[in-house]
Amino acid sequence: MDDRLQRAPIGVLEISTDGIVLDSNETGRTLIDATDPTGSPLADVFPRSVDDTLLSAVEGESVTETEFEEYYPGLDRWLAVSVVALSESGTVYVRDVTERRREKQSLQRLRRERERTELIDDVRSDILAALVDASSREEIADTICRGLGETDLYEFAWVGERGVGRDGLVSRAVAGETGEMFDAVRDALDDETATTPEERAVESGRLQAAQPLTASSAVPESVRTAGFADGVQSVLAIPVVYGSNVHGVVGVYASGTEAFSERERASFETLGEIAGFAITAVRNRNLLLSDTITEITFELGESSVLTRLSRSLDSTLKLEGLVPQADDALLCFVSVEGDGIDRLDQETAGMKEIGRTRVISESDSGGRVELTTRGSTPLLAISSLGGTVRRASFDGGTGRLVVDLPADGDVRRIVDTVSREHDAEFVSKAERKRSVTTAREFRDELDDRLTQRQRTVLQTAYFADYFESPRGSTAEEVATSLDITGSTLLHHLRAAQRKLLDAYLDGRRQASKRE
Repeated sequence: MDDRLQRAPIGVLEISTDGIVLDSNETGRTLIDATDPTGSPLADVFPRSVDDTLLSAVEGESVTETEFEEYYPGLDRWLAVSVVALSESGTVYVRDVTERRREKQSLQRLRRERERTELIDDVRSDILAALVDASSREEIADTICRGLGETDLYEFAWVGERGVGRDGLVSRAVAGETGEMFDAVRDALDDETATTPEERAVESGRLQAAQPLTASSAVPESVRTAGFADGVQSVLAIPVVYGSNVHGVVGVYASGTEAFSERERASFETLGEIAGFAITAVRNRNLLLSDTITEITFELGESSVLTRLSRSLDSTLKLEGLVPQADDALLCFVSVEGDGIDRLDQETAGMKEIGRTRVISESDSGGRVELTTRGSTPLLAISSLGGTVRRASFDGGTGRLVVDLPADGDVRRIVDTVSREHDAEFVSKAERKRSVTTAREFRDELDDRLTQRQRTVLQTAYFADYFESPRGSTAEEVATSLDITGSTLLHHLRAAQRKLLDAYLDGRRQASKRE
């Protein structure tokens, strides 16, 4: 081999017509990881690939010219190989193209992920659009299952909720090619010795993924076996949440071993939150429009922070109003009957469930206070489950909570959830007629006009006695409660008040015309 080939930046191997290595340069020896291949058959010194195209070119009595790129597992490299036939010999030229091939693979993978993400976003958008028109929890479950389970992206999807009177999950809807897999999942839900990803998602309120499914110890063995038989390799369990309340879970099963990327998981997390909001909105709408109300009464024990506060203040507390804030927070306006209001800051300092407190007004017999509760509480649970707190009072370490629910709501499930999770004892249930009045129509119309922010600001200012004379709270104090500036508060208040007056005056004008 001449000096020029010896110094070449690519690998060079000279071979005889019968495939014996006659000479090689240093680059060639390095690329094929051979010390000195001279005199050895090319088949013995050149690494093997899946197709072995090079060996096919030197079979027989002559060298066949060819050019190709192949992956060599033993080297973990992609090599570009070119075979040139000469009259009595041949030359094999070798280049390392691993970096280029891997860049190409990365681009192809990113392109596929982008195309898949776009498909998933389209599916999610279709589901979310359908959820807007859903009128029941069952319809919401069916919409999600059909939207996910009946696509080419996934094998099947199912929606589960906590069963009444039990901690386990029960299926509410399923769609797609379930095969043996779904039966195995349902059996695992009834097995107290096993825990499925869906059960962990409900317990933690967080996404749970297992991929590849058959190799995951987080999946019951029976489910892994059924997944192997059905060709299912990935599962994603999506909690359906609103605030701190977990309504249920969506289980999505796919054939790929890495079916759910980080971006897809974030997209599905949003889907779970919006589905939880849709369930809550349906319940609230049913409550608002129903002419018959189910009234539920609970007795609250020591697990309620307001019952403990009533005992430590030695005062009777009555809930005057509440405004939802962050996911796990409520702004509560409470009247205090007794002389414990002076010790409010002192007694709440050690209560982690209570954040900021403020005295709105004081009198000889008590006063009115504002406080923020955080974390899982009976009041937050009722709000998240679609109920409306009609009355709540707390005295001497006990409390009584009266809740309005839609007559067609799942009263038993809500009672079971609140009783089990919040040390609440069910006392009574009663049906109450509510006549269809122009007042309700007025509230409906105003709700349609107000934005969520305007409604929150208006409620907070009202409960904080901002509209009283003299005022119980200044604009700055109300703004601080909402964590906004005073100018922003006044902007929302003026907009809300204008819409309130428009709705009221327009309504009176229309009534006058009818008369």
